[in-house]
Amino acid sequence: MSFSDAELSDILVKDKLLTKRQVAEYLDNAGRAEASLQQYLIAENILERVKIGQAVAQALNVKYIDLNKIEIKPELFQSVSEFVAKKNKVVAFNHDQEGLHIAMANPTDQEFISNFQKKSEDKLVIYYAEEESIDDILNKYHFSNNEEFNLLIQQIISSGEETSRAEDLPIIKIVDKMLHFGYTSKSSDIHIEPYEDKTVIRFRIDGMLHDILIIPMHLHELIVTRIKILARLRTDEHRAAQDGKLKFSYGDEKVDVRVSIVPIVHGEKVVMRLLSEKARQYELEKLGFGPKYLEMINKNIKRPWGMILATGPTGCGKTTTLYAIIQKLNKREVNIATIEDPVEYDMEGVNQIQVNPKTNLTFSAGLRSLVRQDPDIIMVGEIRDEETAKIAINSAMTGHLVLSTLHTNDSATTLPRLIDMGIQPFLVASTVNIAIGQRLVRRICVECKYKAQIDDQVVELVKKELSPDTIKKYKLDDKKTIIYYGKGCEACQYTGFKGRVGIYEVLEMNDQIKELIMNQANSDAIKAKAIEQGMVTMIEDGIAKVLDGQTTINEILRVSQE
Repeated sequence: MSFSDAELSDILVKDKLLTKRQVAEYLDNAGRAEASLQQYLIAENILERVKIGQAVAQALNVKYIDLNKIEIKPELFQSVSEFVAKKNKVVAFNHDQEGLHIAMANPTDQEFISNFQKKSEDKLVIYYAEEESIDDILNKYHFSNNEEFNLLIQQIISSGEETSRAEDLPIIKIVDKMLHFGYTSKSSDIHIEPYEDKTVIRFRIDGMLHDILIIPMHLHELIVTRIKILARLRTDEHRAAQDGKLKFSYGDEKVDVRVSIVPIVHGEKVVMRLLSEKARQYELEKLGFGPKYLEMINKNIKRPWGMILATGPTGCGKTTTLYAIIQKLNKREVNIATIEDPVEYDMEGVNQIQVNPKTNLTFSAGLRSLVRQDPDIIMVGEIRDEETAKIAINSAMTGHLVLSTLHTNDSATTLPRLIDMGIQPFLVASTVNIAIGQRLVRRICVECKYKAQIDDQVVELVKKELSPDTIKKYKLDDKKTIIYYGKGCEACQYTGFKGRVGIYEVLEMNDQIKELIMNQANSDAIKAKAIEQGMVTMIEDGIAKVLDGQTTINEILRVSQE
């Protein structure tokens, strides 16, 4: 049962764990840190997770169980099917003379309890457990750690079953488990890399690659062939790059997988990008934009024409930002069309075109066709060349709102970049509404987050990387300044980080910026003017998130060097 902050506040006040004044203060702080009240209270060591759980259980008139403190026998997981357990957030954790003990995130779900009781020979003993701890237990059981997954794969490999064809059961099992483990560990990509004497499987989790497993080289081609079969690619082609898609189910979740296969020195390398349905629920407010930038974006996306650009290196979340904007604009009375390479997520109510060079369906050709489809809003996956840039600019001038991405280092560089691509300065000045520069940083795990004072090592680091004005403004050389870290726990696979958040800068077009563009000023001059007018740079937005406890100084400095 996912309690709202208001409901949890009432419970904590009624249980005399907090006063009304404290709750109001903590709710405000939690909002600024973009966390729920429960996450904030735990991260700041204000209340223990167990105490909060006990208070909620008492309010629900059931017992509380801390699933992290008990060992569950594997056979008990069989009491509740995987589909039912994940859908209803329920775990069976004990069986004795009292009956079958089950933990539920929503112990008030009488319909589920009644239906489950009819199928069970034992009396049910109901407990409350947090939804996150139930998910962690279920994922742990379903191969959420490397050692268990490794052991499982080694058992499959050494089972003695025939493994000479891609259709053989052990190969099918290995690929299935790899996909499932990739999903449960929240990987964005799975890399299968062949070397001279082995194959290494690596997962990208929160933007960082982790070595997961080593598989004997003789199985590599069979695994690749199995993936080709699932993605409907040519199994007899080994010397050319191939791209495809496959889909698999995990519980009630459908996961799309984008497959890329390229030949390298020792065989074919496979990269699979996992795109789950849950990740499609984009909300602009949850991406990490501050109130000022959110207001600026919301104002500009309401304009009937013009261009909104998201900029940054590959993998910094540009497409996610544009999808979140489209989600806000997606209404029945408007016609939204996109041209993408590739189409990452299907969006209901949006006409999406996949680039296909084989049929000459390029960004420029597709965009030229889209303009004739009576669109109100157009998204171009990326402006790569002069022709695409000119058509996009022209579309933005003739009554369309155009969203697109560019590979530039920051928002200010975007404007001279368009001029370098052959666009006249007056067209850039009159069509671009805003340019969003962004990066993604890892978010500190709320389960093992702790606070500390800035030490000498951090002071030395920031002095090397940041300007004296920035250091002075945010007191980064003051030993009393509090920053945050993650200790590392099972929930975050001992990395200290779980999930990612964006750091941003948003450059809004105005008369002074237009004048600089018309005079073909360089990006430094444009950036200086934007800062003078109140733009917060990505670095400063990142530092604000460091002081809010969302990420670390090291993360900000790492991505700022990209």
